[in-house]
Amino acid sequence: MGFHGVMLIGLVGICAVALGVVDGNRSDEASLVGSGWGLARATFYGPPDGRDGMGAACGYTNVVNQGYGQATTALSTALFNDGAACGTCYEIVCVNAPRACKPGKIRVTATNFCPPNYTKTTDIWCNPPQKHFDLAMPMYLKIAEYKAGVVPVVYRRVKCGKTDGVKFVMGGNKYWTLVLVYNVGGAGDVKSVRVRSSGASRWTQMTRNWGQNWQLVGQILLGKALSFEVTTSDGSVVQAINVVPSNWNFGMTFGAKKNIH
Repeated sequence: MGFHGVMLIGLVGICAVALGVVDGNRSDEASLVGSGWGLARATFYGPPDGRDGMGAACGYTNVVNQGYGQATTALSTALFNDGAACGTCYEIVCVNAPRACKPGKIRVTATNFCPPNYTKTTDIWCNPPQKHFDLAMPMYLKIAEYKAGVVPVVYRRVKCGKTDGVKFVMGGNKYWTLVLVYNVGGAGDVKSVRVRSSGASRWTQMTRNWGQNWQLVGQILLGKALSFEVTTSDGSVVQAINVVPSNWNFGMTFGAKKNIH
């Protein structure tokens, strides 16, 4: 994955970052001072227009059509957390490489996984314990020169801003309901999903299948109106009451009126 045929430009200034000063490609990067910033590297993958729509490791079917656009990234093992980090949003700045870095910062959403390659001894950006962002090419080119290939960056978690509600894609079969949860605001990463069907008095806990696909096995939900309760990693909760009508079918997408902000 990514443009991995180029020698890494050295990571320096670690002590400066620890002191809260980002000493990199701009004299005003001291404005980035604050808790929550970490050191990582970044590469890029995909076509120049960023429209490959890849998001399979998180369960997204097409990240462009599902509202994430070009502002996406794949995460290395150290950041991906077995898919629990899908949907998180990051602010990223290229630092400590004056010839490679461009001024400014980007915000991206984690929509994919950058797999490790244990057969290689070089260009092992996504191998543990490396913290690495494999950016959609248009986003990489906003902060770094193409020819650099791989650059040192600082990053931090930020809130995901959404203008409409949480969305649910219905999948599975009669005895196995699989729901893709996306377009989640706030922390962005979902840690819990509960479902309640029409006529039921209690919520039923769903389990993560992979990425942001959540499942319920052994219960028939087809033909029933459904409500969902979504909890993000920071404990924020949004309920989408009767968001799915009783005449739903597999492959349909439904949007809630609410989101987390």
